[in-house]
Amino acid sequence: MSKATRTDTQSPALHDADSHDMIRVHGARENNLKDVSIEIPKRRLTVFTGVSGSGKSSLVFDTIAAESKRLINETYSAFLQGFMPSTARPEVDVLDGLTTAITVDQQRMGGDPRSTVGTATDANAMLRILFSRLGKPHIGPPSAYSFNTASVRASGGITVDRGAAKTKTVKATFERTGGMCTRCEGRGKVSDIDLTQLYDDSKSIAEGAFTIPGWKSDNVWTVGIYAESGFLDPNKPIRRFTKKEMQDFLYREPIKVKVNGVNLTYEGLIPKIQKSFLSKDKEAMQPHIRAFVERAVTFTTCPECDGTRLAEGARSSKINRKSIADACVMEIRDLAEWVRGLKEPSVAPLLTALQQTLDSFVEIGLGYLSLDRASGTLSGGEAQRVKMIRHLGSSLTDVTYVFDEPTAGLHPHDIQRMNRLLLQLRDKGNTVLVVEHKPEVIAIADHVVDLGPGAGTEGGTVCFEGTVEGLQSSDTITGRHLDDRASLKEEVRKPTGALEIRGATANNLQGVDVDIPLGVLTVITGVAGSGKSSLVHGSIPTDEGVVSIDQSPIRGSRRSNPATYTGLLDPIRKAFAKANDVKPALFSANSEGACPTCNGAGVIYSDLGIMAGVATTCEDCGGKRFDSSVLEYRLGGRDISEVLAMPVTEAEEFFGAGEAHTPAAHRILQRLSDVGLGYLTIGQPLTTLSGGERQRLKLATHMGDKGGVYVLDEPTTGLHLADVEQLLGLLDRLVDAGKSVIVIEHHQAVMAHADWIIDLGPGAGHDGGKIVFEGTPTDLVADGSTLTGEHLAAYVGS
Repeated sequence: MSKATRTDTQSPALHDADSHDMIRVHGARENNLKDVSIEIPKRRLTVFTGVSGSGKSSLVFDTIAAESKRLINETYSAFLQGFMPSTARPEVDVLDGLTTAITVDQQRMGGDPRSTVGTATDANAMLRILFSRLGKPHIGPPSAYSFNTASVRASGGITVDRGAAKTKTVKATFERTGGMCTRCEGRGKVSDIDLTQLYDDSKSIAEGAFTIPGWKSDNVWTVGIYAESGFLDPNKPIRRFTKKEMQDFLYREPIKVKVNGVNLTYEGLIPKIQKSFLSKDKEAMQPHIRAFVERAVTFTTCPECDGTRLAEGARSSKINRKSIADACVMEIRDLAEWVRGLKEPSVAPLLTALQQTLDSFVEIGLGYLSLDRASGTLSGGEAQRVKMIRHLGSSLTDVTYVFDEPTAGLHPHDIQRMNRLLLQLRDKGNTVLVVEHKPEVIAIADHVVDLGPGAGTEGGTVCFEGTVEGLQSSDTITGRHLDDRASLKEEVRKPTGALEIRGATANNLQGVDVDIPLGVLTVITGVAGSGKSSLVHGSIPTDEGVVSIDQSPIRGSRRSNPATYTGLLDPIRKAFAKANDVKPALFSANSEGACPTCNGAGVIYSDLGIMAGVATTCEDCGGKRFDSSVLEYRLGGRDISEVLAMPVTEAEEFFGAGEAHTPAAHRILQRLSDVGLGYLTIGQPLTTLSGGERQRLKLATHMGDKGGVYVLDEPTTGLHLADVEQLLGLLDRLVDAGKSVIVIEHHQAVMAHADWIIDLGPGAGHDGGKIVFEGTPTDLVADGSTLTGEHLAAYVGS
């Protein structure tokens, strides 16, 4: 038989390359992981679950994905690596079988006011090229349509070296046409500081003219520098300042001055306020500081560009009677249809690429967004799906995609679409690793890894790995709670009043009139993009009686921890100071009490250029961060470093009675326990907390605010099934204490537990913005006419 026609009935032997079908992890010790060893199948969908803080992200993101990215970076030249972020090798003995990892996390996209959905996905870049080729009148290159590019003109003489001692001065000109609106500098809004909230101009500085919180007359860093700088007359009423004095007082550029023998930096009041208050996280401010900022600063739409961010030239150039500003304000699904109607062979490849990007938005369920939407206003779930856009049509295979709760912020109806996308990525031959709590996503997994059994130091071990059926029959926390279903309330609370909203038109709301009942637990629900956040955050008045806890991220460095963020450290420092008759500042690792060797960081950082920097424990303080003399002072038999190393539950007991009894600290610790953070150490860096832990930390901080109405934005984000019950108990306690609780939520357990439900829809974007149902959960299930009603009925009936 000839070689060409021979048939082989024997199956081919397994090729050596086919044996590498597992990602092998051995001895992982990152964060709280306890020598975890595991094998994860490639080209399968693996879901990692477990209570919040059990070590899921430490294993998936900080170990597997981090090492993959580090190894990829090492393939580049040393020159290129110098421009890349350097990361240390994770704490793990063996990592084998890794493929290229693409992480799609829940980190909110850049909050910079010039960052939009369009700039974050390159859709804006393609639109700018399109208008620079087809726009009439032609105004210039793509930069002329960019609100991030300012117009620049320059001319003058430049010196050119032409060899040994030969120089020549040449006249040169430079010009760049940009599309930035000069009035708002591409932000679309202009900020205005109300000077009457900063000072009383009928008084002099010496008489205490400043009305800024914390600005006392004896403070040399604030009031003192203005009184003693020499630029101003401290005894003259501010309203009588000359034009030059007023300029120096409000807008002077930073300049070094000597006040009482101390070198200080003097700068105008406006830039000083912007640096001191406006650059900080509003959520981390004390209530009276936050109230001052909201009172003193107003943001209004730019009158010159009408919020489009673009200069007049960019707005005047059009294609088919639409400018680039008109295109960016359209819903993406409508923009996709408009682009599809453009038939211009000269830009055919550009139109094809732009069309694919816009269609990906629609496919992933974000067709209701517009390209001019500020990226900082997207929810965690929306931000994560926007990051998925560039991967949907990719031809790459054998890639590891890593997702962090991709269903966050999704209505049950939208979760089905997300599941299809995850399965599509897997079916193309990719490995998909998903950190998730939702049973609907766990159900589609090929392989499940359950970490725990608890959180923090009580977690970090693999409790189960196998199939979904095996998880259901296992005795782990996840296995026991996988089939949990909340039941509808037999009796609901009666409202004590109503919060009236009339004619709400924020974003896509269509003149909504609604009465939100007070004194009860009200849930606002609806598909993603239906107008829930617009109704709650855009229409409910934010006076002092409303405490709003949104999804904005907690900002914090490695020096920030739960004690500093919640204000717990202040009463602790005062208690130590009083017990030892010394200054409170000694008990701050960021102030006088810091170890002089490591400056209170606890570690010494060595910069190794292109290699990952090395952090070594400070030998002088042993990582305790405090000077040795400070550690001699004790409270209840403990020094300050030992107190900061306590878990919340232990600290709650410590400050609750005995010599260390401190009511102010005990109250804050109780709130941290109430939200399920009893396992956190109070000095743990914020940078090590998971997304769910940060959300609950913010909730605990605001529980001390003196508000009558609490507005929560998806508080179940990052919560394990077992923790949802604890959250419902917390919400009940708030309502029973006389508070009104309004929750934006998709979780059916929270809906079933509500006293009143307001359902928005019926769809997203311009298909939403209407109230489609108001009533009790029982009525919603009986009605069955809305998507929410259908899914809630299926949930409570199963």
